[in-house]
Amino acid sequence: MKVAVVCDWLVTYAGAEKVLEQILRIFPEADLFAVVDFIPEGKRDFILNKPVTTTFIQKLPKAKEKYRNYLPFMPIAIEQLDVSDYDLIISSSHCVAKGILTGPDQVHISYVHSPIRYAWDLQHQYLREAGLTHGMKSKIARLIMHYMRIWDTRTSNGVDYFIANSSFIGQRIWKCYRRSADVIYPPVDIEKFQLCTKKDNFYMTASRMVPYKKMGLIVEAFNKMPEKKLVVIGKGPEFEKIKKIAGTNVKLLGYQPDDVLRDYMERAKAFIFAAEEDFGITPVEAQACGTPVIAYGKGGSQETVRGYGTKDHPTGVFFDKQDTDSIINAVKRFESVASSISYEDCRKHAESFSISRFRKEFKEYVEKRLQENKDKYERKTNDYTGPNRNA
Repeated sequence: MKVAVVCDWLVTYAGAEKVLEQILRIFPEADLFAVVDFIPEGKRDFILNKPVTTTFIQKLPKAKEKYRNYLPFMPIAIEQLDVSDYDLIISSSHCVAKGILTGPDQVHISYVHSPIRYAWDLQHQYLREAGLTHGMKSKIARLIMHYMRIWDTRTSNGVDYFIANSSFIGQRIWKCYRRSADVIYPPVDIEKFQLCTKKDNFYMTASRMVPYKKMGLIVEAFNKMPEKKLVVIGKGPEFEKIKKIAGTNVKLLGYQPDDVLRDYMERAKAFIFAAEEDFGITPVEAQACGTPVIAYGKGGSQETVRGYGTKDHPTGVFFDKQDTDSIINAVKRFESVASSISYEDCRKHAESFSISRFRKEFKEYVEKRLQENKDKYERKTNDYTGPNRNA
């Protein structure tokens, strides 16, 4: 059986790439396709150093730095990748990868991190954050998003089976495509993190500093709690802005290597997470260290964190609004119930998202769907009674 794996783009190693890595380890003989590939030599281990078949966008001006600017061309680009020789196509998609063209004798399984966020329910948020609420640029952006929604809906018909990375994304898939999706949680490298039961007197957060991660909001909340210490790890477009507002009790470390991040995660009193994420790997990593999580109670966090008062063996607490008062109240609530949250329970819960669990579930899922597809084809062939049945 020939297998093709298709992803959106290869420019970094983040959540989607960690899923891609494990898919390739399950199917090491698979060929790899992407819109663009700018992963440098020496950092290609996660794709098993495979050659990558890319699209014409790879050669467009400044594509390496500005590949996102070519979003309007990505639908036609992904459709030009020829996977007609393959029996099984697996797409790992948060943008256009699921739009790969496949035939009736091929099985297409799409692992969806999210339908195109900025084209669907988050369009208005993205336009606000990009300063595109008025003017000609706003009109052009809205027209492009309208076109992307039409294309995205149409190409959902080319997917035989959808996998969502959380029940939250499964609901989004149903809302956008009216298609059901099975849930297989992403792999988290739990073994990289050690359970630590000795905590220091500080809170921490870590993420890329982009608007929807709400890192500035967390800092503002701790500015109003000067007696509490906060460590912030991460870099991004909002770093300088956040640096200007950070109080003396807030320590901004910028980007840090994995060993430094792990050290702070292990020793933190709790991990603060204010984003509405599709899944959210960092809260799981924090729990792998035995560190409780104070999270915004919407999106993937509801599945990755066991909220105090909502589930047995809690691993953290939720707040229900993305504002400073909600975070402050959640911190106070955490401190009042911290003795009821076990470090060991945090670790145990995190282990349910392990790499070995993902590989097992994903492999079994693909095998099951291939067998179902084979049985379905054989039934249709046997039931056919047309005039050329015995020709």
